[in-house]
Amino acid sequence: MHPVKCAAARAVIALVFAVPAAAQNAPSPTYAHDIAPILYRSCASCHRPGESGPFPLLSYDDAKHYAPQIAAAVRTRSMPPWLPEHGYGDFANESRLTYGEIRLIVEWVKNGAPQGPPSEIPSPPNFTAGWQLGPPDMILDATRAYSVPVSGPDVFWNFIFSPQLTTRRYVRAIEVRPGVPHGVHHANLLVDRARSARRRETEPGAGFPGMDLSVQHSVFDFDSHFLFWKPGGAPWIEPDGLAWELDPGTDLILNAHMMPMGMPMQVKPSIGLYFTDKPPDRFPLLIELERDSQLDIPAGARDFTVADNFRLPLDVDVLAIYPHAHYLGHQLESYATLPNGQRKWLIKIPQWDPNWQAVYHYREPVFLPKGTIVSMRWHFDNSRANPRNPHRPPQRVVGGDQSTDEMAHLWLQVLPRGPGDRRRELQEAVMRHDVEKNPRDFWARLWLGALMLSRFNPGGAEAALETAVRLDPKQSEGHNWLGLALGSLGRTREAIEQFRMALALQSDYANARYNLARALVKSGQLDEAAQDFSALAAADPADAQVRNDFGELLLRMDKPDEALEQFDKALALDPANKTAQENRDLARQRSPVH
Repeated sequence: MHPVKCAAARAVIALVFAVPAAAQNAPSPTYAHDIAPILYRSCASCHRPGESGPFPLLSYDDAKHYAPQIAAAVRTRSMPPWLPEHGYGDFANESRLTYGEIRLIVEWVKNGAPQGPPSEIPSPPNFTAGWQLGPPDMILDATRAYSVPVSGPDVFWNFIFSPQLTTRRYVRAIEVRPGVPHGVHHANLLVDRARSARRRETEPGAGFPGMDLSVQHSVFDFDSHFLFWKPGGAPWIEPDGLAWELDPGTDLILNAHMMPMGMPMQVKPSIGLYFTDKPPDRFPLLIELERDSQLDIPAGARDFTVADNFRLPLDVDVLAIYPHAHYLGHQLESYATLPNGQRKWLIKIPQWDPNWQAVYHYREPVFLPKGTIVSMRWHFDNSRANPRNPHRPPQRVVGGDQSTDEMAHLWLQVLPRGPGDRRRELQEAVMRHDVEKNPRDFWARLWLGALMLSRFNPGGAEAALETAVRLDPKQSEGHNWLGLALGSLGRTREAIEQFRMALALQSDYANARYNLARALVKSGQLDEAAQDFSALAAADPADAQVRNDFGELLLRMDKPDEALEQFDKALALDPANKTAQENRDLARQRSPVH
C-alpha cells in the first residue's frame, strides 16, 4: 500500500475504534441492552428464514453463534450493505451503522458476546410473511425456472413476463419473490412496450443471459421510474400522482442477478404488481450521465477516471439516484454546481461494490435550479489490488455490456418543475448533450431530431435527421423521421422518397406506410395512397385512425359508399371518435344509396 494511503487508513481505523475517555468506565455492551436493537433494525430484514441472509439473526443464540463473523462484517462495513458515504446526500431508509454502533458490536464480541438480562431482550421484529404489501393486484409467474450453477461466477438472467391486460393500468409498486431463498440477489424490471426482448430468446419462455439490457422503445416512451428490487428491503411505493402506466401488449423483463451458493437452485421468480386508480399527473424523467466511450482502461491502472457533466435547462427536483459500474468500479462522486457556484453533493460512494448496487431515494426532493451543472466522476481500479478484478493477471478493459467489460453510468430521476408534462424539453437537452459527447451516435441524432420536430422546430429537426441518415442509411426509422421533417417543411416529394426508402428497408414498417399514404394524398397521388391505406387496414384491422383516414380519402375520390364502410368500422372500434361521426354523416349525405 502507498505509505500516505496506509497512514490515512490507520488514522481512520484509530478514529473508528478508539474508545472515548467518557466511555472507558461505561458498562460493557450486552446483547439485551445494546446489540439486539441494532441487529433487529439493520440486519433482521434479510437475516431471517426465507430471505436472502445466509443465517438468521433473530435471537441471542443466533448472534452468539455468528458473533465473530458479525464483528468482521461490520468492521469492514461489508454489512449491512450500504454504499453511500454519510453526509453526501440524505437518503430514505439509510441502513448504514454509525461508528458508535460498530464500536459497540466489536467490543461486545471482544468481551465474549455476553447476553445480559434475558428480561431486557426486546421482542424480535414482526415481518409480513410472503408479499410485503399484502396480496398483489396481479401476480406474474416466470414461464420456466433457471438452473443456477452450484459454483462459478455470478449469473445475470432475463425472465420475460407478459401481463394479460385488456386496458391500461397504473402501477404504484412492484415486488419480486424469487421462489427460492437466496435465489435472487437483486433485480431490475424493464418495461418492453415493443416486445423487442423476445427476439433474444432461443425458444419461447426460456429467457436469455445478460448483465445489462436495453429494450426497443419509441422516441416519446420516456424512461421515468427506477423499477429496482432487492430482498429484505421494503418495496418502494410511488407517491400519489407518480404511478407508471402499463398498457395491454406490454412485456416486463426481470433482469435478475443470481449468485451460486454451493448447491443446486431452481429460480422461478414471480412479480407482484400493485395498481392504483389514480393516473399520473406528475411526470418524472430518468437522466443518464455516462462515459462508456472513454472507457479504455489499461491493465494495472489503479485510478482510471472518467467524468460527465450536464447543464439543466430548467428547474427540477431530484427524486432518486442510481449509480452503475461493473467489477473495476472503485469510487463514485456526483454533485451539482449551482448557478451561484455553490456545490451540492448528490452522492459519494468511496468503495463501490456492484454486488450491492441499489437505487437511492432522497428523503426529501433535492431542488436544482435552471443552469445547474450535474457532474458524475467514476474511478476504476484495474490492478491486482482490486479483489473483484475479473482478470488474473489484469487485462485491458473497454466499455461494453458484458460483465467483464465496464460501464460508467449514473441515472437521476428528476421531476421538472412547472405545469404539465415538460419531459420533451428536458429530454431534448439530454439528447443534445449526447450528440456533443458522441457525434457519430445514430440514435442520439435520431432522437434529437424527433424531439425537435415534436417541439415545432422542423428546420433543426431536418438537419439532425439528415446527419442521422448519413451516419447509418440502413436504419428504416431514420428515413421515416426525415420524411416527416421534410413534409413539415413542405418538401412533399422528398418526404415521399424517404418513406419509400424506409419501406424498402422494412416492408412491414406500418408507421412509414401510413406516413407515405398521407404524403401521397397531399401530392394528389390518390390511387397509390388508396393502395397503401388498404394494406394498412388489412395488416391491422383494429386501427380506427387508419379506417377514418382511408374513408376521408375515399370520399375525396368520390366513393361515398366505400368511405361509409370505413367510417362505420372506425366507429365500431372507437365510438367516441367525433371526427369519424362527422365524416360518416357527410358520407351518408353523398351516398346515392342512403
